[in-house]
Amino acid sequence: MLTATNIQKYYGHLWVLKGVELTIRQGEIASIVGPSGSGKSTLLHILGTLDHPDEGQVSINGQQINFLNDKQVAAFRNRHIGFVFQFHHLLPEFTALENVCIPGWMAGRKKKEVAEQALSLLQTLGLGERAENKPGALSGGEQQRVAVARSLINNPDIIFADEPTGNLDSANARELHQLFFDLRKQFNQTFLIVTHNEELAQMSDRILHMKDGKIV
Repeated sequence: MLTATNIQKYYGHLWVLKGVELTIRQGEIASIVGPSGSGKSTLLHILGTLDHPDEGQVSINGQQINFLNDKQVAAFRNRHIGFVFQFHHLLPEFTALENVCIPGWMAGRKKKEVAEQALSLLQTLGLGERAENKPGALSGGEQQRVAVARSLINNPDIIFADEPTGNLDSANARELHQLFFDLRKQFNQTFLIVTHNEELAQMSDRILHMKDGKIV
């Protein structure tokens, strides 16, 4: 599903990623753990095409990302990659349903088709009755589930999650953890998760430990 080879990243004289290599299989849920400053989020952003490596290659489902221009990368990201962040980044002026629809509309898909799929996803995630609510009327756990639905709207090959439970209480965090595994069971969805949450990491199929810019 995903292969990264010799990923190197510098910020000025700071060597952040030092030749990272990893492979993620279809349907796998893998977690990246490590101390703050070890390079976890930087690696996730590079794998998710939000940043560029200074050296190395990233391939997703056989597509070499390095060979795409910025416009092609943006189009590939929209259609093949989903994101769930610590802060949900929902647009406050839009309803939950509209927030889920936005990536599908950006991809040029038919509005009715996207809306029907978005409502189905919200229902799957237990939010069917909240579809017309704006984010301000939703709890933190509900907002994060809307963000998960949004990440799924274009049927991505892989979802990258960066500290997805960082702003949730323990009960909502456990619900979100279980949701990832339910989605894997239902859709064979692949997840790569950066987390400090030991419980979530232990539930994963595989834990990748990062230290000083390397997977150790």
